[in-house]
Amino acid sequence: MDKKFHIAINTADLKASISEYTLRLGCKPCVIVPNDYALWRTEFLNFSVRCSDDRGNLRHLGWEDGTALEFSKDIDCNGITWEKFTARQQQEEIESIWSEKVIIRED
Repeated sequence: MDKKFHIAINTADLKASISEYTLRLGCKPCVIVPNDYALWRTEFLNFSVRCSDDRGNLRHLGWEDGTALEFSKDIDCNGITWEKFTARQQQEEIESIWSEKVIIRED
């Protein structure tokens, strides 16, 4: 599948979120930034959580799209940010924000 729906939310407790969403999604996160961020990629969904005092709230929505020429984002009529990116573009963004802190799982 070339296109996966992307959901990004805030969490106050990354460890609890990793446990919870690993069970809900049936797989472990493929990227973890200790104490800050986790990303899961399933067959249909790209899902991330990031630490924030604004816990449980939506950060943004979007599409992981294998045909995206570049990372892009826009805001819809409800003020929700929508991103569009390839898996590689997302990985590059993660690495640019957290550099050496990123843990990538290959399994």
